[in-house]
Amino acid sequence: QGIGRPSVYHAVVVIFLEFFAWGLLTTPMLTVLHETFSHHTFLMNGLIQGVKGFLSFLSAPLIGALSDAWGRKSFLLLTVFFTCAPIPLMRISPWWYFAMISVSGIFSVTFSVIFAYVADVTQEHERITAYGLVSATFAASLVTSPAIGAYLSASYGDNLVVLVATLVAVVDIFFILVAVPESLPEKMRPASWGASISWEQADPFASLKKVRKDSTVLPICITVFLSYLPEAGQYSSFFLYLRQIIGFGSASIAAFIAVVGILSIIAQTVFLSISMRSIGNKNTVLLGLGFQILQLAWYGFGSQPWMMWAAGAVAALSSITFPAISALVSRNAESDQQGVVQGIITGIRGLCNGLGPALYGFIFFLFHVELNELPPDQTSGKKAMQDPSDEVSL
Repeated sequence: QGIGRPSVYHAVVVIFLEFFAWGLLTTPMLTVLHETFSHHTFLMNGLIQGVKGFLSFLSAPLIGALSDAWGRKSFLLLTVFFTCAPIPLMRISPWWYFAMISVSGIFSVTFSVIFAYVADVTQEHERITAYGLVSATFAASLVTSPAIGAYLSASYGDNLVVLVATLVAVVDIFFILVAVPESLPEKMRPASWGASISWEQADPFASLKKVRKDSTVLPICITVFLSYLPEAGQYSSFFLYLRQIIGFGSASIAAFIAVVGILSIIAQTVFLSISMRSIGNKNTVLLGLGFQILQLAWYGFGSQPWMMWAAGAVAALSSITFPAISALVSRNAESDQQGVVQGIITGIRGLCNGLGPALYGFIFFLFHVELNELPPDQTSGKKAMQDPSDEVSL
């Protein structure tokens, strides 16, 4: 079933639509969060993201293992559906929305299935380019969607924004049902869905024990954890920082997201490919981490708008890290273990998506940093309360 042969382009469309839907919600996100939790806003944001991230960490190896045995398409449908399920609840019931955000962490691991899908349909030498294309597509989905969401919110209200985001999510689900073919070869799948999956294969802690004994995968997992933990915490509050401290308006924030997104697309396609050919996989990861260190320091010590723009350009260059790491992990895994290894990496990122905002929220709580009032212009940034990513960000 599906349209044509399984290809990277099927994965690209799925990722684009999912994150485009969430990108539309950047305008109402902070408003709903502040209205629901008027006291200790950052702390509650951190707790919600912490629960979601921990659930993603627990579920990612299981979903990866199941997709290795039973195929990718069903789990693409499952992860996209539950990742997008909270969207219509934003206007129906904010409390149910935040509860669903937390619980959706169980299935918010679309990237692990997508990267396994890409590994199924590409040769090893093509994989880094394919991973870069998928990551660039994620960035592309956030180039225009925040600005579109801000315009619709200002002109027609938040209800229309939520409705449009819901429709985009429905289109994504329908696309998977109708157009996406199964990528896992039939010979690698059991005859029925009754095939057993060992607990050791699905248990995240057993997976970590296995990782600990692997001299190649262990350093990669540690790298992912140490690099993404500060990133995830930063993204939970960065655009609010631009708004309240640096003085960015809604137009400036939308332009910032668009410019960094476009630069990320270029970095994850052209720059990544050149780096892989010239300095190799490992050195490309190191280069991306170097840019990340510079970016975080620049964000932290910068005090002028031009410094934020410059740091954003460096952040775009640092976006080559994750596709380079995913390719490195994929090269060290068997063809029937792609879902498991990508699930482990995605699970660690999911854990960081929870621990980062929780850590930052606790620090803000200790130092009495509160969102006491919303500025008149409320279109604050991309990740006030979301990282569907399983997932990743600019």
